[in-house]
Amino acid sequence: MDRWLLKLNINKCKVVSYGHHIDIINDYYLQSDGSVSVLEHIDFIKDLGVTFDSKLKFDHHINEKVNKAYSVLGLIYRNFKYMSSDTFVMLYKTLVRSHLEYANCVWSPYRQMDIEKIEKVQMRATKLVHGIKHLSYNERLQKLDLQSLHQRRARGDLIDYFKISNKL
Repeated sequence: MDRWLLKLNINKCKVVSYGHHIDIINDYYLQSDGSVSVLEHIDFIKDLGVTFDSKLKFDHHINEKVNKAYSVLGLIYRNFKYMSSDTFVMLYKTLVRSHLEYANCVWSPYRQMDIEKIEKVQMRATKLVHGIKHLSYNERLQKLDLQSLHQRRARGDLIDYFKISNKL
């Protein structure tokens, strides 16, 4: 900080420890303007829209995104009672799915309960389209020309792998 003349807001500086055995908490200090401050130790932190927890399970992040997606879905339901499938797909992709997919290459769920929690949002969303409520989830996806969120994450991971391995 001194060498590069970097000014930090000490009140915004926090410490998060990552790993399975983080019972031992070390104090970290930051010296600025002649005073020494102890940095606050926290269990999770939000960075660039992704909430990282100390065990990298992303529970808090997934719950936050699922709740946001449901609230936007409720907004769509209340304001667009009779919509065509094309209108629904446009609204869903723009307003709901974007919340569920933002930076998912970082926080992609690996536990079945998290995968199901995220997929339930799309399951419920596809039931909003009149005329296809009675169909199974896979049939609704086919009618709307959508993929499951799990398939989209897997495809995105493969694309990212390809870019990294080919230095693109």
